[in-house]
Amino acid sequence: MAGVPDRNYLLSVFQKVDKDRSGAIDALELQTALSNGNWTPFNPDTVRLMIGMFDKANKNVITFEDFIHLWKYVTDWQQVFRSFDRDNSNNINKEELKTCLTTFGYRFSEPFFDVLMQKFDRTRKGVIYFDDFIQCCIVLQVGGVIIVMKFFLEISAIRLILLSFV
Repeated sequence: MAGVPDRNYLLSVFQKVDKDRSGAIDALELQTALSNGNWTPFNPDTVRLMIGMFDKANKNVITFEDFIHLWKYVTDWQQVFRSFDRDNSNNINKEELKTCLTTFGYRFSEPFFDVLMQKFDRTRKGVIYFDDFIQCCIVLQVGGVIIVMKFFLEISAIRLILLSFV
């Protein structure tokens, strides 16, 4: 996967977003350092998930050393994302997501892919952008199917309630 950029470059990025010069950056500061490739800010939920993964001190901030590892993590995922974004649209559709997750070894049903799209397609355009793709992969990797199934069950319960009023 991608190598880590020059340490001096990363330090300049880190210092630019470390507005209070504390030597650590929080989720809002990190969000300004990350790019979706389409001029939109990273999903705050994705940023918080990554802070939680790389915050060694459990203070909801990351140090420069943590930032280096997080940057590598993001650039590695960016390469994966680009390899499955077949039409170079800076997003992946359901078919591209299915190809990606199947390549990772997941074997999900068609309705489950619909649930994933419903959960991670924030724009409701039938596509997932890079930051939401990272979030999807983290959820599947860490919490796995249980978290997504919880979401699916909540949606199903809402549908049942709505149907009972119709």
